[in-house]
Amino acid sequence: HEEEKKMRATELVALADTIKVLNDDDALELFKKTLPNAGASLVQVEVRSASQQSHAIAILRGAMAASKKPELDLIALALRGKATGFEKIIKMIDDMVANLKKEQQGDDAKKEYCEGQMDQGEDKKKALELSLSDSESAISEMEGAIGSFKEDIEGLEAGLKALDKAVAEATEQRKADNAAYKELMTNNGLAKEVLGWAKNRLNKFYAPALYKPPPKTELSSQDRIVVSMGGTLTTTLPGGIAGTGIGAAAALVQVAAHSQRRREATPPPPETFAAYSTRGEEGRGAIAMIDLLMKDLDKEMSEGEVMEKDAQADYEKLMGDAAAKRATDSKSVTDKAAAKADTEEALEAEKDKKAATTKEHMATAKYIASLHQECDWLLQYYNARKAARTSESESLVNAKAVLSGADYDLLQLSSSSSSSIGHFLAPLRRAS
Repeated sequence: HEEEKKMRATELVALADTIKVLNDDDALELFKKTLPNAGASLVQVEVRSASQQSHAIAILRGAMAASKKPELDLIALALRGKATGFEKIIKMIDDMVANLKKEQQGDDAKKEYCEGQMDQGEDKKKALELSLSDSESAISEMEGAIGSFKEDIEGLEAGLKALDKAVAEATEQRKADNAAYKELMTNNGLAKEVLGWAKNRLNKFYAPALYKPPPKTELSSQDRIVVSMGGTLTTTLPGGIAGTGIGAAAALVQVAAHSQRRREATPPPPETFAAYSTRGEEGRGAIAMIDLLMKDLDKEMSEGEVMEKDAQADYEKLMGDAAAKRATDSKSVTDKAAAKADTEEALEAEKDKKAATTKEHMATAKYIASLHQECDWLLQYYNARKAARTSESESLVNAKAVLSGADYDLLQLSSSSSSSIGHFLAPLRRAS
């Protein structure tokens, strides 16, 4: 039964559309020009109002089943009533079709907005995720650089401490070596003086011509006054090594003011012994031995002087190299400390940037989620809603077409069209 009703409604729509087109003023004018020999006649198309109402309601019933809009119920109620004319109902249909069009435009705009905002949100989210990834890489790189700077600074500072220790040890060693050199030179010098004194003493006996007497000591005016008055002088006797005055302070001795030092000849030997004779050959051998010892001392002193000079030069070079290295390493420590501080500052800035980006990323994700809440239903059912509106609009247009058939009662056509139009409309009348 429902299928039959649907088919009947479709047939009525086709008939109404056909009659509407054939009764149009432009169509009639065209028939007059194309059928000039025909006479004018009257064609009365009769479609009863009750039939139109039932057909329109049948068309609307399908739309009402698909849509639960109260406007359709109002139109159906108006069609069933007798007080409202077709003009008002057609006006209601036009308004509803316009409203459906407006609703579709709203859905279209909303769909475009949702898709655009979602695309922008996703693009922004991806850009923020890329920025977060870059920040993480930069933070990791800067943390590694700071660790490297820290290790380098610690290594340089340890090297400076080791360098300072080595310099201090080298300085102490240089002082000890220099002290040993000075002691060597002093001792060798004293040994040479002692040997020289001994050689001179031997020369006094074995080779008087080579003997060098000590310089005479002249009395001061005060000492001369003391002596002239019969007093005694406190004189300094030779001290040091074996009383030679070498290597030690002289001692104070009492000497007589009027005593004269005379070199007395060696007393003759006792009568029981033969006359004393010197052993010149043995004396000269002893003197030669002293000369040999003095040459050894000179050689040792020369070697010591050369070694001291070389050691001092090496020490000064070491101090210069150490000073240059310390200056270079100290500058490196300063530069790396500054670079470390700059990197730490940049790291904090990058961390702040990452925190801000993370916050923005969360806000963007939240916004995208709200867009899904707002738009997912529309995007999911957009095509279905559009199809439903299209179907509803078509039903309303068809109902309007059925109702519009009552607006055309008597149309005068050319006489030549009377027969052809009559024959064409006859089956339509029977069908209706």
